[in-house]
Amino acid sequence: MAETAYADDDHAGGGGMVVGREAATQALNTIIQLHFEKTLEKKRAVDAQKKEMWRLFQLFFLFLALVLTAQVQAPPTRLQCRHCWVPIGLLSLAHLIFYVSVAQTLRCINGFKYQRRCHKLTLALATDRLKHLKLRYSAAAAAATAAVGAGEEAPLLPGEFEIHYQEPPESYFGKFKRSWALHFGFLMCTFGFMVSASLVLLCF
Repeated sequence: MAETAYADDDHAGGGGMVVGREAATQALNTIIQLHFEKTLEKKRAVDAQKKEMWRLFQLFFLFLALVLTAQVQAPPTRLQCRHCWVPIGLLSLAHLIFYVSVAQTLRCINGFKYQRRCHKLTLALATDRLKHLKLRYSAAAAAATAAVGAGEEAPLLPGEFEIHYQEPPESYFGKFKRSWALHFGFLMCTFGFMVSASLVLLCF
């Protein structure tokens, strides 16, 4: 993801230009507000995708329950061991569709989580920069008052209040890989259980 710098247009290309306290504070407050809203937006998106995944799980387990119920209640003369390919085929198709659906939903969840993490890191950096800026001017004002009198505020270079888009370290992606492995393992265990149950019900 390309690195993005947030700064006023008047200072976007002027590394040697200076700005005052109010302009720098306003720029940082704007950045903080932007990333705070983006963080909330990504959280709502993650929650919506989690609800969608829960709905997929409900439909999937309902289908599995219907398949098992049909096999249990079917008369032995109508559904025998040589017919086991029918439920196994249905289970294979259902698991494939479920895997594709969950994979797409999980990809969206992980993407929104990554973006939310980036916004949270950027928000934390901007908040910390604003805090240091206020402390700096408070100390300067106290020193000026204790001395001869209030003098002019020290101007800031754009680099002192520009906030670059932050990204988490590579290790952050490990949680996404564990999530994928967990869902894939769950799917394989469910498929193995359903196939075994079908064979037991029809052939033994």
